[in-house]
Amino acid sequence: MARKISMRQAINEALDQEMARDPNVIVMGEDIVGGAGGEGEEDAWGGVLGVTKGLHAKHKGKLLDTPLSESAYIGAAIGAAACGMRPVAELMFLDFMGVCFDQIFNQAAKFKYMFGGKAETPVVIRAMVGAGFRAAAQHSQMLTPLFVHIPGLKVVCPSNAYDAKGLLIQSIRDNDPVIFCEHKNLYGLETEVPAESYAIPFGEANVVRDGKHATIVTYGMMVHRAMDAAAALAKQGVECEVIDLRTLSPIDWDTVIDSAERTGHVVCVDEANPRCSIASDVSAMITQNCFKALKGPIQMVTAPHTPVPFSPVLEDLYIPSADAIAKAVTRSRAN
Repeated sequence: MARKISMRQAINEALDQEMARDPNVIVMGEDIVGGAGGEGEEDAWGGVLGVTKGLHAKHKGKLLDTPLSESAYIGAAIGAAACGMRPVAELMFLDFMGVCFDQIFNQAAKFKYMFGGKAETPVVIRAMVGAGFRAAAQHSQMLTPLFVHIPGLKVVCPSNAYDAKGLLIQSIRDNDPVIFCEHKNLYGLETEVPAESYAIPFGEANVVRDGKHATIVTYGMMVHRAMDAAAALAKQGVECEVIDLRTLSPIDWDTVIDSAERTGHVVCVDEANPRCSIASDVSAMITQNCFKALKGPIQMVTAPHTPVPFSPVLEDLYIPSADAIAKAVTRSRAN
């Protein structure tokens, strides 16, 4: 039975159901419980935005508050995964990946390859991404392209509560390391989510709006901006197809290329910085595979190549807007 819950609740529910199903699933991170062993409330935090709140009481001993050392506990999670556990490690902000990147891209991502397929590392690294939260340049980046570049990692970025639950369950059950990106501005967004457990396969994009005049390819928070742009353009008689990639590695190239060939006009939207972004990757793949079908130049809508500003006015300008997406569709169709 489906009911409306927030993305925060959907992630919490996925963790709850997977810990109940599999004794090897544990959750670790900074302040994911909070208050343990001290005076006052034992489960005081539930993570910086309360995503794991309430799980400690249900799963005693399976939620581990860690020291303030990402290199230590991310490394521990990867080691535990290599030894048969299924850890979910909360990196808090993906911006903090710099202090534990070696463990991720030189160890976890390469174990299976370097040991002839005999070593598996079923670890999930959950982390918040994205701007718009007034959290300044060190807590607001969309660093998804950095992880997509690395063979051996799977990268997920849901745009809604339904996808967040199904994709997180799939991530926990997957035998490869998964970077699970949660846009902090989507935590409160409610959608219909079944109460029962379910998994969404990786590499299957979701066409969230059908259209015949242009294709908008995006993921995460930008799906909602793209839908707003498509609604505005529909009033002008321009019907856009909006594709939510859901997983960035693997990417559902078949759905993207099929749509590009049908519409002939493509706009790639990414909250990340423009150089070597998901937008540039998708643009290149479409050009390589269906250049003759294109009726106009592929457009990219991204953040500028600058750090995320702290100023609210500048931050709002930094994030790609629905208006910028709509104008990009118009530019593509004008050629």
